[in-house]
Amino acid sequence: MKTSEFLDLLKEHSGKSLHFEYTPGKRVGNHYHITEVKNVQIEAVDCGGRADQWSETVIQLWESEAEAGKEKPMSAYKAQSILNRVHGVRPMQLDALVKFEYGIDTFHTAQLPVQAAYFNENELLIQLKPDITDCKAKDACGVPEHAEATQNTCQPGSGCC
Repeated sequence: MKTSEFLDLLKEHSGKSLHFEYTPGKRVGNHYHITEVKNVQIEAVDCGGRADQWSETVIQLWESEAEAGKEKPMSAYKAQSILNRVHGVRPMQLDALVKFEYGIDTFHTAQLPVQAAYFNENELLIQLKPDITDCKAKDACGVPEHAEATQNTCQPGSGCC
């Protein structure tokens, strides 16, 4: 999901409570805060020697232990207000992929992209998914697109990953 699409969702559902599901069946606690928004510019080179670059917006979610037990999370309107304030100070790239950074004692800190968004009359649920690693140079390395993780398809000295 792009940053602009997320902002549009917040605007469209501004009167609803905003929930995040970080793994199937587990939601970020109602006592979360948006603590930081990062404009990330990534410049990368894959193992095949090809350069790439892209942008991401990373929104950090943090659970305040002082507010544990809170009945309702922030509203989509409040999240929209926070992000509008951020955008006024340091403009977000609206076409960038949006990810949510989250971690607690029982879930490692991760940057999670959006899998789906669901809503009903009272809430907007942003379902997050894990972001998996991948080899972007499969063609240069001779790795089949659906290679088994246990196969050793890259040989020493082949120039592969």
